Amino acid sequence: MQESNNKKDGVLKRVFRVNEFGLLVTLIIIFVFFSISSKYFFTVRNLSNILGQISLPLISAVGFSILLISGEVDISIGSLQALVSLPLLVVMNATGSFFLGVIAALLMGALIGVINGILVTKLKINSLITTLGMFYTLRGVVYLITKKVAIADDAGREIFFLIGNGKLFRFLPYSAILMFAILFFFMHVMKNTTYGRRVYAVGGNAEVARALGINVEKIKFSAFVLCSTLASISAILLASRLGSANHLAGAGFEFQVVAASVLGGVSLAGGIGSLLGAFIGVFIIGIIQNGLGMMNVYTMWQLIITGSIIIMSVAIDELKKRHE
Repeated sequence: MQESNNKKDGVLKRVFRVNEFGLLVTLIIIFVFFSISSKYFFTVRNLSNILGQISLPLISAVGFSILLISGEVDISIGSLQALVSLPLLVVMNATGSFFLGVIAALLMGALIGVINGILVTKLKINSLITTLGMFYTLRGVVYLITKKVAIADDAGREIFFLIGNGKLFRFLPYSAILMFAILFFFMHVMKNTTYGRRVYAVGGNAEVARALGINVEKIKFSAFVLCSTLASISAILLASRLGSANHLAGAGFEFQVVAASVLGGVSLAGGIGSLLGAFIGVFIIGIIQNGLGMMNVYTMWQLIITGSIIIMSVAIDELKKRHE
């Protein structure tokens, strides 16, 4: 009987040891399914659209995953997208300079990360509570400033349009090029640098990491700033696509990033996961949403399916922890 239970536990451990290979197989199955289901899915134009669509959540998912690996969470990134677009458009319209607008936007995003980091690491407020409060605060500030009216792009800078809408060789979106550059850079950082190893150590066991001489608060603080800064880059791309600073920008965005990261194997408990897994998770959700749209599935059902993916991802994460 004992031997049978041991075998059962061994099987469960193997089943829930989800890695990038298993995710890749899942991605291929879903891709083949939609390719068969819709004649418009497997086309150059649609594949290009998918790359463009996943670039925004993937850039944010890189920062969010690093923060999650460190043992913290930030659910304010959707509202941050709406806020960051304000200084971008205001400065760009006032000066005519796209680069000054980008600097203003990135500084605003980094500042929010600094505030979140201080509240969590210095005042010891739970990160979920902190960023939930920030989620509502930032959205409220956006409503007050814009009065729920979009701020249009009056500068008309071509580079502002191209960064979110342009394509290299009419196929590869510039946003996707930026996405891959950010992904590969931080994959290297997390795998091959002292900082990456420290992030994993802090998320795995903060007390042990502290005993080894790692400044836990500093690592967590930097992860908050990084998460908000990368979310700001995503916000700039979104503003480019919308051609404005919209008060509704980023609504529900944080849940898409959470779902993709956890689906990709990044543990909510911290210390576990990879950016490659997060990338595949974003790709899976992006293909599902695109494929369902191709099949004319109602938006309500798309939301239900996405919500189910979030629940399934969290359930798998919990089962993995129990059988490790």
